[in-house]
Formats: sequence, structure tokens, C-alpha cells
Amino acid sequence: MKKRTLGFWEIWNMSFGFLGIQMGFALQNANASRILQIFGADVHELSWFWLIAPIMGLVVQPIIGHYSDNTWTRYGRRKPFFLLGAVLASVGMILIPQADFMIAILPALWVGAGMLMIMDASFNIAMEPFRALVADNLSDEQTTKGFSIQTALIGIGAVIGSWLPWVLTNWFNFAQTSPDGSVPDNLLWSFIIGAIVLIGSILVTIFTTKEYTPQELEQFEAHKTGVESVLEVEKPKAKLTDIFKDFSTMPETMRQLSWVQFFSWFALFGMWVFSVPAIAQHIYGLPPSDSSSEQYQEAGNWVGILFGVYNGVSAIVAFLLPVVAKKISRKKTHAYSLFAGGIGLILIYFTSNDYWLLLPMVLIGIAWASILSMPYAMLAGSISPKKMGVYMGIFNFFIVVPQIINGIIGGPLVKYAYGNQAIFAIVVSGVSLIIAGLLSFKINDRTDLITKTN
Repeated sequence: MKKRTLGFWEIWNMSFGFLGIQMGFALQNANASRILQIFGADVHELSWFWLIAPIMGLVVQPIIGHYSDNTWTRYGRRKPFFLLGAVLASVGMILIPQADFMIAILPALWVGAGMLMIMDASFNIAMEPFRALVADNLSDEQTTKGFSIQTALIGIGAVIGSWLPWVLTNWFNFAQTSPDGSVPDNLLWSFIIGAIVLIGSILVTIFTTKEYTPQELEQFEAHKTGVESVLEVEKPKAKLTDIFKDFSTMPETMRQLSWVQFFSWFALFGMWVFSVPAIAQHIYGLPPSDSSSEQYQEAGNWVGILFGVYNGVSAIVAFLLPVVAKKISRKKTHAYSLFAGGIGLILIYFTSNDYWLLLPMVLIGIAWASILSMPYAMLAGSISPKKMGVYMGIFNFFIVVPQIINGIIGGPLVKYAYGNQAIFAIVVSGVSLIIAGLLSFKINDRTDLITKTN
């Protein structure tokens, strides 16, 4: 008994909800720093507020993965979780830019940070079951293609989210500054539109995708391994504390990928947090204290355009990655992609014109496409479907821990080591991606080994 081979549009619809999730993430990544600066945060404090995101991922994803592995309802296994996450994330998206006048008792900065926490917790509730759903529904032969299509949708959603504030200002005349120093209309309405798209895209996946039952998944695993199904044997009830046991017994491939993920996501966190102040200072010559000025908001809008470019490139490259990986292996494809991203980040330091920043974004887009697909494709082939959700959640440890470390040390480094020049945080991110690329060569990819044997 084998999993059914899915067509392109079936895989597309199955992953379509990620378009909305990533649109929300893109709005957050490109604009949360300047929203917090509008509310009163200093540049060196930004990474501390951004700690909320990885901490939420560290706590939420393994728990959601565990329960989605061990839950079956009339509505499915993974669907209830990412629908709940989408609803809660939409609430956070609508409220975060309105934090300055939403509550009079608490400072707007802390209310905004609270909404950021709600958004991140909710994105994590939705994201992990989505990753597991792709691995659940696809055979080993289709996982690379499945995660690549998912990456393409992530790229499309991120382009829309990244460019939306600029589009609303330049095409529809939404104000990009506010007379009273609050969040301008172009940002406020971008987050509202993002929330609507998030709910709509999630519903597309829910209504078009059927999940395999736990019994069917176990039969698939028995067929693949040649071990008789143990469906009729009463098994002990899964406990939340099993997460710690699963962590200690993770597959070798997952351990090797953990180091690659560590340096990859250390780099990405630095880029997301410090791109706006770095480019505003390094390219536009603006001081960090000028965050409410029209020039600073223009710099912020341009960063949104740049983020849209790298996400757009990733959407295109995602379709090429399976072809390249088939020829040279997935781990080499990932390594060379990370090298491209590292070079791109370092090039930003040597760029003096805002339009020349488009070239580094192309290189970063290549890395981003691979980061969103290759590690998950390699991971999916090394773990049992019965543990897919929890291991996808545990795998998130190696995404959030480096972000937490960068969040703790990133701000002080900018203030004391870099002389408040955020551009050096971007350079360090580039070096980190190159280290991740070197570590990728050490991965033992199970599918590559099988291909060589055959």
C-alpha cells in the first residue's frame, strides 16, 4: 500500500494556506521594527522585542506537533490546528498597528509587543501542522517537489506582503506618515488586508485537501519498512513528556541539519531585525532617531520592496531546486544556495545606491528558497510518519534557538561593538550563512544514499 501520487494542483491547493501565513510573516518582518520604533523603541532594543517570535516558536511548535500527531477529529488531523492559528494570527495582525490608541493604560510599545506575541504564537500554531501535512500526504519521491511548491507559495505571499505598504502609498495614495506620529494608514491597512488574505487562503486548503487517517499512515509506513502493521496491538497513550524522549532519539540526519539550521536562522534573524535601520543609515544617511520622518518611512517602504524581491526570486528558484537537487544532491544544492545568500548579505555593505541593493536580494532569494524547502525535504525522508508532527516541531528548536541568541546579543553588539551601525549586523549574518553552507556538506541525506545504492 503506497501513498497516492498527487498532481501539481493538488499539491498547490494543499499548500495554498502558506501563501497567507507568509504574507503575514512578510508584513511583520518588513514592518514590525519600524512600528516598534514609532512606538518608542531604540535601535539596540529591537532585537529584544523580536525575541518574542522565537520564544513562541520554541514553546508552541513542539506542543502543537505532538498533539496534531495524536489527534484525529471529524475535521481531520492537522486542519483544526492551522485554522485556529490563522484566526488568532489575523486578530494580532489587525491590532498590532493600532496599539498606540487601543489601550490608554499601558504604553503603546508594550501593547504592540503583546500583539506581536499573539501573532507569532498563532503563526506557529498554523505553520507546523502545515509542514507536517505536506509530509503526511506525499510519498518520499514527491517530498522535494511538495516542499518546493510550498516554497513558491511562500514566496508569492511574501512578495505581496512586503510590497503592500508601498503599493498602497504609491498606487492608492494611502498616507505613509501620520501627523500625530502614530502608525500611518498604509501600514495599518496593509495588516488588515493581510489578515483577510490569511483566513481566505487557509480555507482554500481546508476545503480542497483530504488527509490520510492515522491508520492509513501506519499502513504506508509498514509497507515501506517491511514491518507488519501493529494497528491491532494496544499501544500506550502518547504523553506530552514524550517530546523529551523524541528529542534525545532524533535521527542522525536531523542532528546534522540542526547545525545548518542554527547558522542559517541566526543570519535571517539579524537580517529581518536590522535591515530597516541598517539601510536607512548606510544608504539614506538617516539617524536612528529619525524613525518617524517621511524619509525614514520611505527607506522602510524600500526595504519592503527589497524583501519582496528576494521572496519573489525564491518563488521562481523553488521550481528549479528539485531539478538541481536531482543532479547534484539536495545537500550540495542547499550548500551552494546558502553561499549565494551569504555573499548577498555581505555585498550590502559595499553598496551605496538603493537600486543596487536589488542584486544582493537576488542572491538572498536563492538561499531563502533552499532554506524553506531542502532541510524539510531531507528531514521528511528520515523520520516516521507517526512522529512527523512532533519532529517537525522539535526541528523548530534549531530555528528559534539561534534567533533567541541573536536577539539577546544582537542589540548590545550593535550598540557597543558596532557603534550603533546596524549594517555590521547584516555583514555578520552573511558570514553566518556561509558557515551554514559549509556544514551542509556533512549531511547524510537518506534519499541520496538510497539513490547511490540503487
